[in-house]
Amino acid sequence: MQYKHKLFYQKKQEVNFDFTSEDIGSDGAVILSKKIEIQNKIIKGFTSILVDGRNKSYTDHSLEKLICQRVFLLIQGYCDCNDSKYLAFDPIFQTALGGQLASQPTLSRFENTITIRDLWRLSEYMIDRYIDTIDKDRKEIIIDADGTDDQTHGKQQLSFFNGYYGQHMYHLLLFHDGQTGQVILPVLRPGNCHSNKWFVSILKRIVERIQNKRPELKITLRGDCGFSCAEVYSLADLKGLKFCFGISANSRLKKSTALLEAIINKEYLSNKEKHQEFIEGFSYKADSWENPQNCYAKVESTGKGMNIRYFCSNMESDTAKTLYQDFYVKRGDSSENRIKELKNMCFADRLSCHKFTANYFRLFLSTLCYEFYRQIKLLINKSSHQEAKKWQIDNIRLFLMKVGATIEKKVKTITIRFSKSYVCRELFIELVQLC
Repeated sequence: MQYKHKLFYQKKQEVNFDFTSEDIGSDGAVILSKKIEIQNKIIKGFTSILVDGRNKSYTDHSLEKLICQRVFLLIQGYCDCNDSKYLAFDPIFQTALGGQLASQPTLSRFENTITIRDLWRLSEYMIDRYIDTIDKDRKEIIIDADGTDDQTHGKQQLSFFNGYYGQHMYHLLLFHDGQTGQVILPVLRPGNCHSNKWFVSILKRIVERIQNKRPELKITLRGDCGFSCAEVYSLADLKGLKFCFGISANSRLKKSTALLEAIINKEYLSNKEKHQEFIEGFSYKADSWENPQNCYAKVESTGKGMNIRYFCSNMESDTAKTLYQDFYVKRGDSSENRIKELKNMCFADRLSCHKFTANYFRLFLSTLCYEFYRQIKLLINKSSHQEAKKWQIDNIRLFLMKVGATIEKKVKTITIRFSKSYVCRELFIELVQLC
């Protein structure tokens, strides 16, 4: 027998609670992720690369189901394996996964069986999948490269102190499509790596695979000063690539901007005014570079100090200002904001296993979660809901995906029942129809 429990009084009303309602799941919209998976086979293709070496007599869950469970939980905001124990009897997740959920020990054992060979093959698969998903009508792609820190708090393998960031960490390297935001490849590196560690060797593989499958595509590289190095310019010359990279300031570059800096300092900064000017292309060659490059500079008074930036490019552009504002700085949204979503909203910062390979695999799982949300964003952009088109991943999760629902199972039908007051009701219906 169920009893009401008294909470408090609100004016003249008594507020109570009890436990007599039907089974309700708090993640009803996870069925949208299930439909996206059926349409795009994101997890199915990823799982096909792995070899299941387990004894079939002692296994209850396929590798595909284990990865599905981890990714679907990440999508809904459950970032750790041990979250599964709180959702073991959730009717919505059981429906989406086609049965009982795997336990935390099962998921952890699976993640720790991943080998370096598995990671290599999964990396090649992710590059190939990206190439296969490039629209056939596209004539050019932009590859954004960027690194980010992932602070560690335990005894993870290859977690080292990084003097630049001032912490023990992993150093992630990420390649994005600069136009669609799709992650081409995530790379987990030891914490004490320089920004361009492995960058050129991995980039070369990506470029070669793209050019082998889609030789007609024009490829442009973009990155900050951490990726400016002799090897990347040599690769660009060898493969016929366009590029735009930032360059770290040095004494020789500073000489080229000294006069303009003095003028802006005197006329604008002294009056605490904002002003910026650009220096058009000039030839510059670092000692390690094989050939000189066409370089540019932005000299700016922020009203509080001087902000001077140097960058180089072999792209055809009308002015330095156009190249900087209409191309280079757009990496802030196409790369840096996407990394923020991957780290903070898809939990790529939860690399807490001891083994480096297991943490690398977790980075892949977060990338799959990110890809599901990217697909949802594409659907939202096709919808009629203008406000939703501005949402980042955390907004989509909060407003669209985290919604309570009950489930009704019959012999031939399963019905997910949402509340009449579901605020994203019309958007959800439209997305389901679009995918």
